[in-house]
Amino acid sequence: MSKYALSVCDLSYSYATKNALNNVSFDIPTGSFCALLGPNGAGKSTLFSVLTGLVRSPDGAVSVLGHDLASYGRIARKNIGVVFQQPTLDLDVSVRENLLYFAALHGISRRRAKPRITDALDRLSMGERADEKLRNLNGGHRRRMEIARALVHEPSILLLDEPTVGLDHETRQSITQYVHQLCDDGITILWATHLVDEIYPADQMVLLHHGQVLETGQVSDVVGTNDLAHWFSQKTVGA
Repeated sequence: MSKYALSVCDLSYSYATKNALNNVSFDIPTGSFCALLGPNGAGKSTLFSVLTGLVRSPDGAVSVLGHDLASYGRIARKNIGVVFQQPTLDLDVSVRENLLYFAALHGISRRRAKPRITDALDRLSMGERADEKLRNLNGGHRRRMEIARALVHEPSILLLDEPTVGLDHETRQSITQYVHQLCDDGITILWATHLVDEIYPADQMVLLHHGQVLETGQVSDVVGTNDLAHWFSQKTVGA
């Protein structure tokens, strides 16, 4: 087992004339919760696109559990679960059918998938809604379902891109707490956000701004005795 679940080294990416990522480097220890903190437009979603293979960077390298993403993409992606910022759900079928379809995409039979789906939904307090159509669920329950979907193939790393955007405070806190608890099961989390109340002092953190990494490390070490919200504001205003 690699010491780092995810390693990014000198990663750059540009859209036409816009440099979205500039020599981004960081390591995430296995089994830790890492907050990818940055204001809107910092490059968080672009980084997620590279990490999930949606786009390929001509510069730099990404390693997933010791496997180079460029050379061993299939193996690397098999170990990753993703919750994108924009929902990607079929609203006209049930929660269970959505999850069974996703499991099939990973080559998991219905027989093997059913107990995994039941377990994932129960852990997210969604078991009683398994046969409801997604169209009838509120935003918080849909997000829970997307997290359950990302866990069906039992990944080692979970990437979540602004997963609580648009949700009320109570729902945000509930989902944030649950995902933090996944680290107790050995799952490594990369959680992109611009909301500082979703970050705990013991979390790892990567501060991204204008496509560049400004700070990395454990939150309590990096921020010290400063208020995180004030520190974040001071770091990103005018940077």
